[in-house]
Amino acid sequence: MASISIEEVSKVYPNGFNAVRDLSLNVAEGEFMVMVGPSGCGKTTALRMVAGLEEITSGTLRIGDRVANQLTSKERDVAMVFQNYALYPHMSVAENIAFGLSLRKTPKVEIKQKVAEAAEILGLTSLLDQKPGLLSGGQRQRVAMGRAIVRDPSIFLMDEPLSNLDAKLRVQMRTEVRRIQRRIGVATLYVTHDQTEAMTMGDRVAVMRAGVLQQCDQPQVLYNQPANLFVAAFIGSPAMNLFDATLSEDGTTLRLGSQDLAMGEQLIQLRPGLAAYRGRRLVVGLRAEDLPVYGNENAAQAVLKAHVETTENLGSELLVHFSIDAARVGGENLGDTGELEIVAAIDIIGEGVARVEPRAPVRAGEDALFAVFPERLHFFDPESQIAVS
Repeated sequence: MASISIEEVSKVYPNGFNAVRDLSLNVAEGEFMVMVGPSGCGKTTALRMVAGLEEITSGTLRIGDRVANQLTSKERDVAMVFQNYALYPHMSVAENIAFGLSLRKTPKVEIKQKVAEAAEILGLTSLLDQKPGLLSGGQRQRVAMGRAIVRDPSIFLMDEPLSNLDAKLRVQMRTEVRRIQRRIGVATLYVTHDQTEAMTMGDRVAVMRAGVLQQCDQPQVLYNQPANLFVAAFIGSPAMNLFDATLSEDGTTLRLGSQDLAMGEQLIQLRPGLAAYRGRRLVVGLRAEDLPVYGNENAAQAVLKAHVETTENLGSELLVHFSIDAARVGGENLGDTGELEIVAAIDIIGEGVARVEPRAPVRAGEDALFAVFPERLHFFDPESQIAVS
């Protein structure tokens, strides 16, 4: 087993495009690290540099205690699992798993033993004689993983391995891949564009944007303490509600559109960094689940009045899509341009979503009151986009 150490690694293509910029990331032995971000953010390029499929322009890559920059893919002792299973249709499951070992002239007895061990881990023992064409998508993905496992690699690299599966099977395979990785205990770098996949699978998650690492931490830390606007907008489903706001001169009231939300003295106490924003504009973030319907059981110092546009009843919860007259700050385009986008002008409706209990007394077309708790709010500088704490 080995660790992965990426130290200020960059990738610049001949045309001048900077795909990855000064990336520093460590994956400990046995750790499952997920790299996530929108298309074109540099995550797959970073993975390919670790694999030896892309040259490193600058910086240092270490696998275990070896500097790997100049090593070939074979010398790095890595195993990759791609979204394309690349199985040979004329070979059995056992032959597909053993293919790499056969090329290396591994003794047949050892091949048989390794294939049997991998099949047992992956739940493929009863399918070893089957051809890939007779397998489900999830079973084919497990065969592809088996081909990597039998090599006993120092590290695993996975590039969107579940993206070709349907939604239900993808959820199933998330658990399977995680179980297999824990059992094998090999450092794994896993790339995906799906933030739900990242949050449910990773020991830690590295969020990329335009070739730059934004934040790397445990999933719950990313969710509760996003470092900047991009992470706040990207992590979470539904996405965080982000609105343009102004803090009063005394720091006790938050103006959101035409509404003044009473925050009290505790706001500055909770977020000392807000003292510098008295009388100034900032961006406020509210998670959907932090906007319960106002009532006796959800009494709050501040109440947000909104117009209910539509509702989605999911059985265990109700998603309430509402509008207020505050300007909504867009997170969708932050990954492409890096510019803070005010989606709505102050006289145009800003949309948001609240996650409430399924029997909440809200109706589409009517107004509703939502409780707002100062300790659950997130704040960001509108220029730097950095979280204010």
